[in-house]
Amino acid sequence: MKKRNGYLHLGGLRTALYNYLFARANNGTFILRIEDTDKSRTIPGAIEKLHDDLIWVGIISDEDPMRGGPYGPYLQSKRLEIYKENIKTLLENKTAYYCFCSESRMNLLKREAIKNGHVPKYDNKCRHSTDDEINEKLKNGIPYCIRFKLSSDIEVFNDLIYGRVAHDITQIEGDPVIMKSDGFPTYHFANVVDDHYMNISHVLRGVEWQISTPKHIMLYKAFGWKPPIYGHLPLILNSDGSKLSKRQDDIRIDSFRNSNIFPLALLNYVTQAGGGFIRNSDVQIYTYEHLIKQFDIKRINGNSSKLAPEKLLELNKLEISRLLSNQNNYKFLVERVKKIVQETFSNCEDKILKLDEDHIIQTLKWAQYRINKLSDLVKPDFAFIWVIPTSLPDIISSKFIDAIKNLDEKLTETDENSLSTDISKLYLKELAEKNDISFPSLMKMLRKVLSGLEKGPGVIEMIKILGKNETQLRLKRCLS
Repeated sequence: MKKRNGYLHLGGLRTALYNYLFARANNGTFILRIEDTDKSRTIPGAIEKLHDDLIWVGIISDEDPMRGGPYGPYLQSKRLEIYKENIKTLLENKTAYYCFCSESRMNLLKREAIKNGHVPKYDNKCRHSTDDEINEKLKNGIPYCIRFKLSSDIEVFNDLIYGRVAHDITQIEGDPVIMKSDGFPTYHFANVVDDHYMNISHVLRGVEWQISTPKHIMLYKAFGWKPPIYGHLPLILNSDGSKLSKRQDDIRIDSFRNSNIFPLALLNYVTQAGGGFIRNSDVQIYTYEHLIKQFDIKRINGNSSKLAPEKLLELNKLEISRLLSNQNNYKFLVERVKKIVQETFSNCEDKILKLDEDHIIQTLKWAQYRINKLSDLVKPDFAFIWVIPTSLPDIISSKFIDAIKNLDEKLTETDENSLSTDISKLYLKELAEKNDISFPSLMKMLRKVLSGLEKGPGVIEMIKILGKNETQLRLKRCLS
């Protein structure tokens, strides 16, 4: 995977995931290379953040700037000597040339083209400079860049996803810059050189790069190298059909991470909008092992796909249940829930919060089909699970007081494991009748005593999730 500067977003994640799955399915090597030669787009800390995001989703590279590897360095800014050596090769075989055109001339060409309704592109003026003209300008210190001579022949290549592709690149651009005036290579040149020296066999990248592939193949031919096999992934669109934008904060990986979406849910979400798998109509959560086995590049649809945000929440719910099905995950889940609860109720002392492991796991098991994210557990309706309510109902009638006492006595006689059967709807109806209270009134009062809520989960559910001891503690608090 080649990553330019900036944060990882859904489109980049899909590209990384499909490269990773393809490499693993074919016993290959997954390489992370950072393209950081455009200093104007460098973001401090972005490399570390990218690496951290990839590890979070479980995409572990075999070679990267942190780990190193046999084809390093993996930062393009550390490979400038390699690019300079290879630029010499193209200058010597006359497939590249010095361009001394000023920025003002380039702007004038652009304005004229737009004015006349033409595609703005370089007119290849310096391609025709003589050696004497070039040497004179070099001697006088005139700034220059280096351009590559595009061939007039149309480069046809076989795309792994789109099949036979042919673009006449010369119709939309003039000879491209491959080495800028600051001595740094452009993406197109560095990309080709690095892919060759790192023995890259296959490249999966976004379809927006397909138009540049003929140019890259021409560069390979100029060097006498064999190009890799290319596959271009279709666009992922927002649910409204608009294109994803790097300026969208809601598609950045850290935004999903911070909103308590699990990595595997996010990965499965991405595969829903890209093809490459045999899927039935039911939404399911697949592990990495399954994704690797299922992945088939021939099944990637060339059409753009829309994201379906509601599926992400459904997948996250399934992931919560999957994690809960294995006791080895309990410690991890407990710590996650503790952190969310402590951050939400930061004004409460830890000794006031109910955060023992058994309570958290019991809560998760009860809530797994009711919540989409762990953070849903701290919504106002569920606050009673963690914090004793501050508001209590005004109980004036002795009938209600007697009913609370009766329930407390019943709980004393009841075993924790038989709460669901002993404290049933039938029992509560009998309790209301015994104390001459309407059943709805009793339920409303008990809900207020146990949770401080006017509306919310049913009373029986509350008793079950709070447990015998906590329920009695809240009943006695009310009586006192």
